[in-house]
Amino acid sequence: MIDKTKKRHRMRIIIPAYPAFNIYSFIAHKTTSLGPVCVASVVNKMERWDAEVIDENNLRWYGPRDEKGGADHEFLQQCRPAEVVGLYGGLTSTIPRLYEIARFYKEKGAITVAGGQHFVEETIPEAFANGVDYIVRGEAEITIKELLNALENNLDLRTVKGIVFRNGRGEIVNTPLREPLTDFDKFALLDFSLVRYARISVYPVERIRGCGMDCEFCTVKGKPRCASPERLLEQISFLLETRNARHFFIVDDLFGQQRDQTIRFCRLLRDYQRQVGRRLDITVQIRLDKASDSELLIAMRQAGINTVAIGFESPIAEELKAMRKRIKPAEMISLARIYRRFGFLVHGMFIFGYPLEEGHYFTMPPTERFRRFKRFIRQAKIDTIQVLLPVPLPGTQLRERLRQRGRVYPLEDIGWEYYDGNFPLFEPDAPLSAEEMQSAHRKIMSRFYQFKYMFMIGLNIFFFPAVIFFPHNIKMGWRKWYRLWRNNLIRFGGWITLRKWTTAFKKDRFSQKLREARNHLHYSSS
Repeated sequence: MIDKTKKRHRMRIIIPAYPAFNIYSFIAHKTTSLGPVCVASVVNKMERWDAEVIDENNLRWYGPRDEKGGADHEFLQQCRPAEVVGLYGGLTSTIPRLYEIARFYKEKGAITVAGGQHFVEETIPEAFANGVDYIVRGEAEITIKELLNALENNLDLRTVKGIVFRNGRGEIVNTPLREPLTDFDKFALLDFSLVRYARISVYPVERIRGCGMDCEFCTVKGKPRCASPERLLEQISFLLETRNARHFFIVDDLFGQQRDQTIRFCRLLRDYQRQVGRRLDITVQIRLDKASDSELLIAMRQAGINTVAIGFESPIAEELKAMRKRIKPAEMISLARIYRRFGFLVHGMFIFGYPLEEGHYFTMPPTERFRRFKRFIRQAKIDTIQVLLPVPLPGTQLRERLRQRGRVYPLEDIGWEYYDGNFPLFEPDAPLSAEEMQSAHRKIMSRFYQFKYMFMIGLNIFFFPAVIFFPHNIKMGWRKWYRLWRNNLIRFGGWITLRKWTTAFKKDRFSQKLREARNHLHYSSS
């Protein structure tokens, strides 16, 4: 219980470290997760509570580390004891570390509260067996205030909507789910100063929660709910004026879901930048077909949106048809080039080897799949890419479909730490094997991110004076030069990242675990 005699209480929210070096490690050193900051900002406004966020993937400013590379929680608890510890379960691959932290704080007498997309009916008993006291289901801004108030004043926990806990008899109690939030403007502006020890150069912000696409592999569902364009502008201007923030990532799953409101936001942001004399750099996630809306694209460019992340999913016509995507690779290439013509940097996101539903089959050897990916990326002129393997996340339709067919590898063999998109987690469609699927995935990435781009960076610098050959449009000359320099720099950096990942993979026992998992799967199905 919480000591009511204390004048103030502390809640520490922890973002667990990645289990190993991966493709997200580089950007994680520059940013943080938005959800924990939302919750901490609410808690910090409560009368008798202080809040802080510890991002174990971004401990760049005097951050105390333990021997494993995460935060030194023994040191933190000695310096600033926390009575309640929040645990961010938004990434399934970090769950083993989350449980490790939960058990530590449980032994220290702290109350542990976990939340995030990972925690569904399947995983809740596992969480309670690993040091978690309470689980928050859904959005936490209101729930956490009610939960802390109930804990502080010894109130009936069954009156708090959106939580799961165990009663005195050890039985799991689910309170009614809370209605999704709709009025976001009533909450305080996000306070990123609560993220201790972190150096943040890319700030995550949002306007829209939810996504109506209902993809079977995704945990984000529900009707989109929006804050006002003025609210997002207020958050961005606050961060610029108080933290000199210049780079932002709007984390909305699909930027432009409300077209008119999106255009109005872009124009408000354009006018604000002109008034204060600062140019911002913004990245968004957007649908490929929005390339047909020139008014939207013009407004986005004027607002400082320079990079678009687009889910292409697959460049293979047969696979797109089987996935019920009413688009062909040639159309995708044309639309991607429109974004490029408008001056956007295009980050392409792909899924390799997606398992098809029953009744939708085609066979293609991995060499031909690789060739199709390579050709598409070249023809679409994509600036950067991210190719992942399908991940059957808890609570998704994809996991349920594969599990019903007996294709998901057992967790006792391949644990949650491998659920990051870099490892095969189920029996793939024929003729692919799990090893071939992973090898082809790595081959696509390694052909795009290569060592040779180190030399290209030098050539870009040498030819920088070529910008003067655009005297009629210096701005256009600069953009052409910058795109080449930036892409070469990222591709060389990607080569370094892949090399580190390969080194870590060779030290891991995944290949052996994969063989054991496959044997157990085949044995259980026979």
